[in-house]
Amino acid sequence: MPELCCAGQCWSVEAGANLLDALNLAGHRVPYSCRAGSCHACMVRCTAGQPEDARPDALPFDQRAAGWRLACQCRVRESLNVEVYDPEREGIPANVQHLDWPAKGIARLRLQPQRPFRYNAGQHVLLWTEQGVARPYSLASLPAEDAWLEFHVDCRNPGAFSEAVRHLSLGDTLRLGNLHGGALHYDPLWENQPLLLLASGTGLAPLWAILREALRQGHTAPIRLIHVGYGYLGEALEALALSQPQVEVERVEEGQEWLASLQPTSRRTIALLCGGDGFVEAASRRLFMTGLPRGQIFSDTFVSAKHDA
Repeated sequence: MPELCCAGQCWSVEAGANLLDALNLAGHRVPYSCRAGSCHACMVRCTAGQPEDARPDALPFDQRAAGWRLACQCRVRESLNVEVYDPEREGIPANVQHLDWPAKGIARLRLQPQRPFRYNAGQHVLLWTEQGVARPYSLASLPAEDAWLEFHVDCRNPGAFSEAVRHLSLGDTLRLGNLHGGALHYDPLWENQPLLLLASGTGLAPLWAILREALRQGHTAPIRLIHVGYGYLGEALEALALSQPQVEVERVEEGQEWLASLQPTSRRTIALLCGGDGFVEAASRRLFMTGLPRGQIFSDTFVSAKHDA
């Protein structure tokens, strides 16, 4: 049986055991949310030995070269020494600069990082609370314009992270973990192509940033944004649409039928989608059926939280 070592403790595990489960069963409390290799909450660093990795493409080359792996995607086939991700050591501290509730149960959180933090519109980052709760959230801020990092947190359902957000005060510290994503982005080469932005719930966050990035870069073709579900940022979106004649904003109530009538204005349309997996899958299928090539459909799916502590 292979031996697993972490934080000075060594123990035997069954060959083929899931690395995340083996660490948590031994009391090392590695956080996770999706168990699909998407949230990056369960990062560990292998200092000796190599696990069997089902998602070697989930992390950038430099992180893999440094030994980082996603524990949920790894199985123990040989003896391993691992280090659990330590947000105190690896993360960037960021202070709560602003917290308000633009809609019932939706928190708008603005953080001021204590060190430079580079990102692109559409990316997401792992946020850590002081209690060790980690969850990925998309950035709603625009790096070229905003002096803060903005996140939209859905606190309508119970959860360790949403509960922590409800108790935050100005000046409190969170930590910024791994930055990832990039499927949602704005490419200057799209300047003359129509944009279709589809969001459900707080999937609006990255698309709000991308919409402003497109306008900042002088996008000239029409931009249509459809937001499905509970509404927030309504006034800001309406003001933007009034000031930018090529921008059209539409809000769809949750449960309202709209997908069957969705039709891109052109085969050259670039579609950007963000929301729950069911929303993204259904909207992507509809766009493809209307004739939009798959290479013009970009999406980011909010994984369902199975565990966020």
